[in-house]
Amino acid sequence: MAKTPRLTKKKPRAKRLAPAEEARIAEIFRRFEEQESDPRTELDYGSPFELVTAVALSAQATDVSVNKATDRLFKVADTPAKMLALGEAGLKPFISSIGLFNTKAKNVIAMSRILVEQYGGEVPLTREALQALPGVGRKTASVVLNELRIEPAIAVDTHVFRVSHRLGLANGKTPDQVEAELMAIVPAPLQTRAHHWLILHGRYVCVARRPKCEDCVVGDLCPSRKLFVPRGA
Repeated sequence: MAKTPRLTKKKPRAKRLAPAEEARIAEIFRRFEEQESDPRTELDYGSPFELVTAVALSAQATDVSVNKATDRLFKVADTPAKMLALGEAGLKPFISSIGLFNTKAKNVIAMSRILVEQYGGEVPLTREALQALPGVGRKTASVVLNELRIEPAIAVDTHVFRVSHRLGLANGKTPDQVEAELMAIVPAPLQTRAHHWLILHGRYVCVARRPKCEDCVVGDLCPSRKLFVPRGA
């Protein structure tokens, strides 16, 4: 019988940078750390099961909309067994305000069934096992493992992708490429928090259409600032 390929990924090698660029990157993250020393996800959760469920529901949806839904949902189904008992039909009314709720309901129930039948109702906290669960891809697994401080990871969503390019931290054309580039340049002690710093910066300051450069703590270190700020400002 052929062996199932493992989903593990080689640890990226640290990238050799010019001293000036290394100093610039270090200063960017020093300032982020000074602003918020221990950033966390804005999704509400009280257990690994609630976390993986919330992250799976957050695809193409805002954290605010997911929190509104899970505030009600987790009061009645905060374990895989309770979620499985709820069923797809019972779950959908709780998450109907979230995009793609039909597919997400199917995946959450399928995931809950596997957790009950194969893992005794516990969430397996390894990348390989997480990524094998329905509705849990690499990005969701990365968010869960990083948030629980199990494995440093920089999950790349639209905010992280945008901020990384604007700050000149990455130039990859895909989320996986950007993730690899970030993991190669972000100092190891900061990697578990870098995802949150970048996503929060993109969500509240370096927004898509009109970035708030005047409020940016790393504006003087940003090569893209000249594209958004009038000359002389």
